[in-house]
Amino acid sequence: MAVVALTSLSHGAGCGCKLPAAAIGPLLARVRPRADANVLVGFETADDAGVYRLREDLAIVQTVDFFTPIVDDPFDFGRVAAANALSDIYAMGATPVCALNLVAFSLQDLGADVLVEILRGGAEIAAQAETAIIGGHSIDDAEPKYGLAVTGVVHPDEVLTNAGGRPGDAIVLTKPLGAGTVSTAAKRGLPAPLAETVRVMTTLNRDAARAARAAGAHALTDVTGFGLLGHLHELALASGVSARLEAPAVPAIDGTLELLADPDGRAVAGGTRRNRAHAEKFTSFAAGVGEPLRWLVCDAMTSGGLLAAVAPERARSLPGPVIGHLVEGPAGTIDVY
Repeated sequence: MAVVALTSLSHGAGCGCKLPAAAIGPLLARVRPRADANVLVGFETADDAGVYRLREDLAIVQTVDFFTPIVDDPFDFGRVAAANALSDIYAMGATPVCALNLVAFSLQDLGADVLVEILRGGAEIAAQAETAIIGGHSIDDAEPKYGLAVTGVVHPDEVLTNAGGRPGDAIVLTKPLGAGTVSTAAKRGLPAPLAETVRVMTTLNRDAARAARAAGAHALTDVTGFGLLGHLHELALASGVSARLEAPAVPAIDGTLELLADPDGRAVAGGTRRNRAHAEKFTSFAAGVGEPLRWLVCDAMTSGGLLAAVAPERARSLPGPVIGHLVEGPAGTIDVY
């Protein structure tokens, strides 16, 4: 197998290669999908997946996610990409059942063995999720990309969306942030906790989703390329509430804050910079919030944890810290203190 640093072939890294959040809304506003009463969740609220009712007791949940390499090891790249795609199903309170591989790859430049390792990594994570990979599609591309189109199932009355948050809800985050920072640091030759970051990114959100449902979560989403502030903004906007975020309570992968303290900003990903510029439109930072924490809450995360809005008395049953609360106020605005 050819030894190639996969991240050297990509213009972005993982979910950091998404189109900017500020651009997506105006684009989708120009699209008018056909009205269908069985569409329970479409793209109007920027939720994690679409939900379509097939019958009174069954709905399908569909999502697709693929991206450029965030790590150099092809097997780990496959694992991260698969866990990230499956997360959107868990974020809707659903169970994944089957998936299709999505591949952009140059066999001529990289060889078949590298692609096999990527697909093996994806298959391993899908097997952990008890999800069948039943096909896929590939194109020739000099910049490698991989991901999954995933179908899940849920009872129509049990869908969890990002639009159910209530004033007073505690905000819980189930995984630490920092993947965008660590991958950027590693790409630029800086010492970075890559192994721990891969462990975080390849951990399925299945158990966290089950805990959120058991706790009666009112709203649920996951944190990926738009950063914590971007996804919290979507949840608060869809729920018609504001949010207060306690920056020191936000969990970080060990070593991330030290990387973000670099005065030259060498570990700040391009996607993170775009996220912060976008967040300035709806976020107010208290004077005491330092630069490393400001960058952390904008980190272009890949395969991040679930962000749950839940009654305060039930919040401690979720596998993650309380990082703030939803409050009455202008919808979608966030105060970070």
